[in-house]
Amino acid sequence: MKRLILLIIGWLAVVLATLGVILPLLPTTPFLLLAAWCFARSSPRFHHWLLYRSWFGSYLRHWQTHRAMPRGAKPKAILFILVTFALSLWLVKIVWVRILLLVILCALLVFMWRIPVLDEAQQKR
Repeated sequence: MKRLILLIIGWLAVVLATLGVILPLLPTTPFLLLAAWCFARSSPRFHHWLLYRSWFGSYLRHWQTHRAMPRGAKPKAILFILVTFALSLWLVKIVWVRILLLVILCALLVFMWRIPVLDEAQQKR
């Protein structure tokens, strides 16, 4: 029963992470980490799929190995965050929602800024 619950939570987290790529208020990374954790404890097959066959696999493997982002990923992520939030701010007309979006944007940018990035020497190890 525990295995089934972890599988369901894992797949739900994969779906939410995928939606988080498109939707600015839905985070991607926590859901991916949750899915990896659930699959590691319930299904070696799905865990392997998530790490080696999915679109997110290289980033998850990189995080598990180095606890840092690969070079070039951070600027792309920040740019994508800025573009999606700019679109949201442009579409939303309610003032308090715009303020909330700006607060979330600032928190995300501070979070992203603090994530370490591997330099070339570390990446070759």
